[in-house]
Amino acid sequence: MRQAAILGRRAVVNTSRIPQSWVPGLFFPLILMTVFSGSFAAAPAFVRGFPEVNGFLDFVIAGVILQATLIGGTVAGTAFAFDLQGGFLDRLIASPASRAAIISGRLIGSVVMALAQTTLFVGLALVFGARIDAGVPGAALVLLFASLLAVAAGGLGVTLALRTRSAEVVEGSFPLFFALMFFSSSFFPRETMSGWFKTVADVNPISWVVEGMRVLIVGGETGDLLLGLATAILLAAIAVGAAVRAMHRYLGPDA
Repeated sequence: MRQAAILGRRAVVNTSRIPQSWVPGLFFPLILMTVFSGSFAAAPAFVRGFPEVNGFLDFVIAGVILQATLIGGTVAGTAFAFDLQGGFLDRLIASPASRAAIISGRLIGSVVMALAQTTLFVGLALVFGARIDAGVPGAALVLLFASLLAVAAGGLGVTLALRTRSAEVVEGSFPLFFALMFFSSSFFPRETMSGWFKTVADVNPISWVVEGMRVLIVGGETGDLLLGLATAILLAAIAVGAAVRAMHRYLGPDA
């Protein structure tokens, strides 16, 4: 745990020292939140099937958090690939450092950044009139969702880094992450969709996670919350398992 904490602190410090790493995770979600909440402010009242909410700003918060964590996952994977290319990972492997700490340290860094971003987004949204339907406990669970999403996205980024050993490939995978987000209910409810788009959104697990998080903000069914939380936990577990497997494969059969 101490080794993981040290490596996690290194991940946070290194990311914070490079504006290109953390600015996109703040700038683009904030721009999206501003543009969407301004452009579609009337949607809850006039779009048929739109759930009853305090305002579109409340509805879009969950999608903005998801976007930030996806960007953070790409940043984590890219940083891990740079450590690999620069030889830092090999030096860690040759040291007494725990193999688990090498991966968990990077994921801890992703979680810390995600918590900071989520706190900022929710705080700004509250300033501009948004409400958290579930109150303080709900806000705490939103942070839990953000942490699980950060582990899932960061684990996938680390897996790609270990499999490809290329920072460029990890960065190039970002559009695929975004496709998952936009083909979901991140920014509009599934009740307003139709055709093949709704079919894709219905089976996209990202929709379930976002809708579970959204229940805490705008209210909704407890079943949606539990499904979203279970899906987020499962995605995080799968991503961590894939990262561990990729690490074993990188180390070779004799590791």
